[in-house]
Amino acid sequence: MLSAIGQLVAAVGVIPSLIYLAVQIREQNKERRRAGINILTVQWSELVKSAQDSREFAALFLQGVNSFHDLDAPDKLRFTAFFTRYTRNCEGMFIYYRDGALEKALWEEVERTMCDYFAYRGVRDWWETRKHWLTDEFRAVVEAIIARNSEPKLYAAYNLDASSKT
Repeated sequence: MLSAIGQLVAAVGVIPSLIYLAVQIREQNKERRRAGINILTVQWSELVKSAQDSREFAALFLQGVNSFHDLDAPDKLRFTAFFTRYTRNCEGMFIYYRDGALEKALWEEVERTMCDYFAYRGVRDWWETRKHWLTDEFRAVVEAIIARNSEPKLYAAYNLDASSKT
């Protein structure tokens, strides 16, 4: 009888330890998710900075979203480098979302940005040259965005037709 009581007390004593362990694991997982999202956010900021820091790149970017095919070879390379980094960043965010580490509202923000970019003919033309570099699952996300055939509005006020001629 004393043995049974001892085992019961020991079992009851283990329960708080298990609860504490579960809470610690949950917190560690949250921190890992935050760290991963922070890395992707920093990568996104660095990517956007390239257009801010270089008027030349900003001009070729605006020309490229209008018409990828009208870019010369070096500009196509730079445009490709930008959008490869961009789509890799978005794919990372998608994986975080798919795995439950990114909230739906944040993924929807990323998706809206993708919709704005992929509404442009030049970005769609670029996509055809590099989509095979990405996972099937993420390619399906981008293809669904393209299939919506959204009107390009992101740079509507920038007069892309005029800027592509300068």
